[in-house]
Amino acid sequence: MTINALTPRPSQMDKATFVANFGEIYEHSPWVAELAWERGLEEKHDQPAELAQLMGSVLSSASPEKQLAVVRAHPDLAGKAAIAGDLTDDSTQEQAGAGLDQCTPEEMARFEHLNTAYKARFDFPFVMAVKGSNRHIILEAFETRLKNDPVQERHTVIEQINRIAFFRLEARANDQK
Repeated sequence: MTINALTPRPSQMDKATFVANFGEIYEHSPWVAELAWERGLEEKHDQPAELAQLMGSVLSSASPEKQLAVVRAHPDLAGKAAIAGDLTDDSTQEQAGAGLDQCTPEEMARFEHLNTAYKARFDFPFVMAVKGSNRHIILEAFETRLKNDPVQERHTVIEQINRIAFFRLEARANDQK
């Protein structure tokens, strides 16, 4: 299935239209879409997996500073932004899909503790592609990833962000059916 079947396909969009449609795939980081467009869109990029691969390569090849800016644009999982309703629509749906909006008070306290410990260790928020997960799996991942060294964890978090982007592109394609 192609992305935006009812509108121009990504490969047919000018830069402004592409960024308007895909600039928020990477949380508050439209520069990823801008650079993806500048690298050149082909007909194959009308497919979610191919577009995700192109956009992911932009993030993966970016400087550590730019990567960290994208990571830091993400909210804490089950954090204060979620409680206050300040998440992007995509983040709200993703966290709710993993049941993070149904945490017990004890689970919320554990998320708060782990978010704090993770940020203290790595200086960026814990990011995980939560589609297909639940709060128990996410809490286990927190514990495991807290043991990573900083370089390993930066690579892991970039992989997770690229997975999130793929899921978001796939969801958009499915919404167009």
